[in-house]
Amino acid sequence: MSKEKVFPMTQAGKEKLEQELEQLKSVKRKEVVERIKIARSFGDLSENSEYDSAKEEQAFVEGRISTLEAMVRNAKIIEEDGLLDGIVALGKTVTFVEMPNGDEEAYTIVGSAEADPFEGRISNDSPIAKSLLGKVVGDKVKVQTPGGDMDVKIVSIK
Repeated sequence: MSKEKVFPMTQAGKEKLEQELEQLKSVKRKEVVERIKIARSFGDLSENSEYDSAKEEQAFVEGRISTLEAMVRNAKIIEEDGLLDGIVALGKTVTFVEMPNGDEEAYTIVGSAEADPFEGRISNDSPIAKSLLGKVVGDKVKVQTPGGDMDVKIVSIK
């Protein structure tokens, strides 16, 4: 029997996934079923683009529901008080300066289920996070990215 993947996340991240799951199950699923019913009433299904579109959306919604159920079921909540002070870890926000030009960036390191780079939340599986995990303020770190290596200096950890 294969072991299911564990999804580390904050409590807020788990609640957000649960809300999305509830929305998909209680609202979106019913909307798609209604679209399929309406498209069927148009007759011949072999050349019915509305029906095909609705069936594709249904497959997407059901796949997303399945994914979210697995994430919620296998969520491992990151306990804020269990984190070591001063060390980059899951759930921490790390600020670093890109060297030598000094561009400062800050990211919160979260599990892949919560990652949203546009909101400053990067996955612990990302190249940047992997390079920073376990480091402390003042450490100089070489981060390997698809765009090439980047040298950074950690300036704060919260």
